[in-house]
Amino acid sequence: MFRRLPRWTVTVPLALTLAAGLSGCGAGGQAAPAPATSSAAGGQATTLTVFAAASLTGTFGELGKVFEAAHPGTEVRFNFGSSATLAQQIVQGAPADVFAAASPATMKTVTDASLAVGPATFARNKLQIAVPADNPAKVDGLADLADPKAKVALCAAQVPCGAAAVKALDAAGLKVTPVTLEQDVKATLTKVSLGEVDAALVYRTDVLASGGKVKGIDFPEADKAINDYPIAALSKAAEPAGQFVELVLSQQGKDVLTKAGFEAP
Repeated sequence: MFRRLPRWTVTVPLALTLAAGLSGCGAGGQAAPAPATSSAAGGQATTLTVFAAASLTGTFGELGKVFEAAHPGTEVRFNFGSSATLAQQIVQGAPADVFAAASPATMKTVTDASLAVGPATFARNKLQIAVPADNPAKVDGLADLADPKAKVALCAAQVPCGAAAVKALDAAGLKVTPVTLEQDVKATLTKVSLGEVDAALVYRTDVLASGGKVKGIDFPEADKAINDYPIAALSKAAEPAGQFVELVLSQQGKDVLTKAGFEAP
């Protein structure tokens, strides 16, 4: 069962049976994440809580099902959102077992707080210009976003997709004044799919995941703003956290990510 968790959702373990082994896989007080495993009547229950960048919603949802199938008695719950926001939540004590970020900078927030060690890069992602399927503004390149008449959505600069957009625009020597700054890539893409803006800079994986609701346009400066995605089990998490990380890093995990448009690290 998968659903997007609201901020600061505390997961409640269910009374299930744990089976071992995966076939084939700041600010404020620094409270330790809640353990993944706790005792319950009739045995042990396991709920694995994964905080992950919004751009991983589809792929991690799929990998969560794979993990649950290989670990009867384990339920994987996700909190998808802005990597910057998730990192701050973890540092401030939100219960989580695994963190998958859309940039090394947001992972560093967690490792600097000694809440995770040894993050591993598992994927890379590149920007595209997203436009409505019928492209009414006739956008065909990055320079069109600098037109004062263009309505453009960007991710906020403090989140990974926004930081990548700043790099790409700087590389092109362009000044773009967005009509909106969104807190994660999914919200930014929604502005395009609803026709509220003419274009946005989002990850190519999100364009693919839209199922044709938006059109993606490649541009050369995207190569200078590629984001690496690191993942780590949090320091106080139980063993299933490490096993989930192993699944993401495995060939099976790579296949799921590549199919969705991510690049190998």
